[in-house]
Amino acid sequence: MEINLAVIPGDGIGPEVTAEALETLRVIELKFGHKLRFTEADAGGIAYDKTGAPLPEETLRICRAADSVLLGAVGGPKWDGLSGDKRPEAALLGLRGELSLYANLRPAYLHEALRGACPLKPELTEGGVDIMVVRELTGGIYFGARGVSEDKLSAWDTEKYSVAEVERIARVAFEIAMKRGRRVCNVDKANVLESSRLWRRVVAEVAGNFPEVELSHMYVDNAAMQLVRNPRGFDVLVTTNMFGDILSDEAAQITGSIGMLPSASLGEGSFGMYEPIHGSAPDIAGRDLANPIATVLSAAMMLRYSFGLLEEAECIERAVKRTLSEKYRTADIYSEGTHKVGTREMGRLLRERLGDSNFTKR
Repeated sequence: MEINLAVIPGDGIGPEVTAEALETLRVIELKFGHKLRFTEADAGGIAYDKTGAPLPEETLRICRAADSVLLGAVGGPKWDGLSGDKRPEAALLGLRGELSLYANLRPAYLHEALRGACPLKPELTEGGVDIMVVRELTGGIYFGARGVSEDKLSAWDTEKYSVAEVERIARVAFEIAMKRGRRVCNVDKANVLESSRLWRRVVAEVAGNFPEVELSHMYVDNAAMQLVRNPRGFDVLVTTNMFGDILSDEAAQITGSIGMLPSASLGEGSFGMYEPIHGSAPDIAGRDLANPIATVLSAAMMLRYSFGLLEEAECIERAVKRTLSEKYRTADIYSEGTHKVGTREMGRLLRERLGDSNFTKR
């Protein structure tokens, strides 16, 4: 298969972790006989420094011409003083909106080897935790009307959803559930918000097309509590843009480190944007301390969801499990009795376990 991939390393640790993911994909390319072409582009703070815009038109052109996008991370305190439309994070909203990526998939999987790193009591995670958060990505309060009064004494952001927006994200959640535990928990605030009442009604209507899937509803405050009280009670969780942003980070922490978790942002068809859920961590940038596993697993998600390369994706995931089971750890997941390694060494170990160690030499 020929794959044209747009690569946005971004800011902070983004270039470091992205480099390890790309080298991992090179091993997959050689091992399975694919042909991969990478085209780098700037977005975030580095793009602002170069062009005065966090998302240059050239970057959008490169992304639109690609089969999918792999992104590292954007942002950092260096750009905190910029206005909202100039901040690095505006690049993420711009990419999602311009590329019509409305479904964000954020798996929260607790590896058995990392159970000790989970902040919850061991009995709460016995038997494993495997949650898929399906977050609506291009609607809701992040994209609604907003403003500040002339006297600067008040401000507003608008939560708004259409039936069509809810229908399409609900379908994604139910289709994923059909391949998993066949349970969907819809999370909203229907006891207070009119937009949530519409959201719940439409999700229930879509559920009628999936009689094999069990649907439940939960208010967001209760869902936040249940995630740390009984994480095994969730299979697929579907929710709005803002609620999903918050709950997926909470679910991530259950797995031991936010540095472990990938994500996929999908639209219609096979195109997607794949990125770790962690930030740019500028305090450790350039120090060979970052955990590359989330970005490597994001590349595996790309192989699975955009290109249907299940064996290749599973090959990467098995390499991650094996490396962790052999007690290799970056600083964020290190504990006594394990082997601490840096970003580059972790990447090398993962590639070594993919097969031919000759492909791992720099």
